[in-house]
Amino acid sequence: MPKMKFGVTIDEELRKELDKIVGRSEDLDLSRSEVVETILTAFFKTSLDHTKKARELIFKKRKGKL
Repeated sequence: MPKMKFGVTIDEELRKELDKIVGRSEDLDLSRSEVVETILTAFFKTSLDHTKKARELIFKKRKGKL
């Protein structure tokens, strides 16, 4: 599958968590992009309603409950 590049702005805490994963996986020579892509792939391979779940998470984040 062809790759598409686009920019994303994330919270500093999320960046720190991504960096922890990358740092703990030096043997795999991971990048932040690869970790984010893997997380998104796992999310979209679940059997839930992705739009509904994304909206639920966005509402929680905006209310400070995430």
